[in-house]
Amino acid sequence: MTGLHQLKPRPGARRSPKRVGRGESSGVGKTSGRGNKGQRARSGRRKHHPAFEGGQMPLVRRLPKRGFHNPFSTRYEVVNVQSLNRFPAGSEVSEAELRAAGLVKGRRPVKILGQGEVDRALTVRAHQFSTQAQKKIEAAGGKAEMI
Repeated sequence: MTGLHQLKPRPGARRSPKRVGRGESSGVGKTSGRGNKGQRARSGRRKHHPAFEGGQMPLVRRLPKRGFHNPFSTRYEVVNVQSLNRFPAGSEVSEAELRAAGLVKGRRPVKILGQGEVDRALTVRAHQFSTQAQKKIEAAGGKAEMI
């Protein structure tokens, strides 16, 4: 049995790096395989972001802008009422429990929405509730408490 210290690559698996700029007859002499002139031939060239179009006006700037985006709006992590059925009856469900159950992943505030039904009495604590969600939780004998 061979040990890890005795392992070697198979013959021909490792090649020495190509030495560029070492004479015309090497095949990669003079311009070192970069072609003649241009941005990619220069030293210090770097990759561009995916939308870069070589100096042409990028598509995202050519298209007209429409609508309005409110920079002050609050975005929520949403959890539907039907997802709360996985918790045992009578338990308190807060952000920590929802996170542990994998229902909340990000760092935004939590909002409970009213899709589906809840069939057990739970005390649910969240930052926001839709009207339907609050009615369904209370109809099942639970409480909806805002943080």
